Amino acid sequence: MALVPVNWTGAADTEWLPLLGPAGNLSAAPAARGLPSPAPSHPRANLTNQFVQPPWRIALWSLAYGAVVAVAVSGNLVVIWIVLAHKRMRTVTNYFLVNLAFSDASTAAFNTLVNFIYALHSEWYFGANYCRFQNFFPITAVFASIYSMTAIAVDRYMAIIDPLKPRLSATATKIVIGSIWILAFLLAFPQCLYSKTKVMPGRTLCYVQWPEGPKQHFTYHVVVIVLVYCFPLLVMGITYTMVGITLWGGEIPGDTCDKYHEQLKAKRKVVKMMIIVVVTFAVCWLPYHVYFILTAVYQQLNRWRYIQQVYLASFWLAMSSTMYNPLIYCCLNKRFRAGFKRAFRWCPFIEVSSYDELELKATRFHPTRHGSLYTVTRMESMTVVPDPGDADHATSSRKKRATPRDSNVSGCSRRDSKSASTTSSFVGSPCAPVGARS
Repeated sequence: MALVPVNWTGAADTEWLPLLGPAGNLSAAPAARGLPSPAPSHPRANLTNQFVQPPWRIALWSLAYGAVVAVAVSGNLVVIWIVLAHKRMRTVTNYFLVNLAFSDASTAAFNTLVNFIYALHSEWYFGANYCRFQNFFPITAVFASIYSMTAIAVDRYMAIIDPLKPRLSATATKIVIGSIWILAFLLAFPQCLYSKTKVMPGRTLCYVQWPEGPKQHFTYHVVVIVLVYCFPLLVMGITYTMVGITLWGGEIPGDTCDKYHEQLKAKRKVVKMMIIVVVTFAVCWLPYHVYFILTAVYQQLNRWRYIQQVYLASFWLAMSSTMYNPLIYCCLNKRFRAGFKRAFRWCPFIEVSSYDELELKATRFHPTRHGSLYTVTRMESMTVVPDPGDADHATSSRKKRATPRDSNVSGCSRRDSKSASTTSSFVGSPCAPVGARS
């Protein structure tokens, strides 16, 4: 994402040089924040450093950032495995969730710790090629993340507001995902093109040198903030508001079909989960964007003695957005929860029940006849209804198990007395639109 040097200045490059020191100076870490900064001028002698941190504080920050990386990488990789390894989970929404998980895991693995180390030490240890990558990739990954959420919002909107329109196919979904990454690469390419490393006495710096200077730098990153934060959040706000009004604004009068209510409840769960994901992203990144605007407009803030702690806190919160989504899926979606149980079944306190095993298996109906019985087997449930030829027992059983219902506007049809009465969930229901599946 657009990450900002603490001591960015719009006037003279030399203004931030007096703050440079042996370690811990954020002004020398523009690439660690993924944004350009003015090219450093010649170093001055006897430079002092007001941002040196005590070892205990460095240890606490290291623990905090390390926890983010560990949870984000492991959690998002499990999400990817759950979707790709289980056929039942391969839906349009979940393909976008895989793209989101890949973006978050990549950001945590390749960006977070490197940025943190650079911010602490003011020393670029990772070479010129990784400098280019480090300035380029954060914007690419965050663009892919936020527009994967936007695609899910639009998909939910189409599925719920206009369910009769054709849904995205698997091929179309992959094309959309590929297009998102292409646009992300194009947006971030200037960061790679203008990245530079400079060897100075006692340190190496990584930064982005824009041809037209700080004004171009500021304009570019305002555009980035609009494209990867303001605009997609506006689109998702509008779509989820309309979807919420539809799902929570009232039910169809007289529609009492159990299957309809199960589908409505499941749709609400999916939308609620995605709204929480979007709100979490917005909250995590808001302080960082506010920090960028304030330090760019009020440059004297860059010399405030606590500005390094403010930066590290806002940057940690922004990077922590990569670890929350797997936790949200696990808490709010029973199939992802079952997948996480399977992934961590080696832990002594994790138990995988037979219900959890069935949750991730494909839904199939197998009508068979054994003797005088019709048996309909579904992966989640199995109901046995006696044949009418079984006299009184069949009559009483049909009254209990296969009471016919009238069809209604939700698409639920009258059930024949020889049909199985099944307890349908939203995702496995034959009445449910494919795109609405979680």
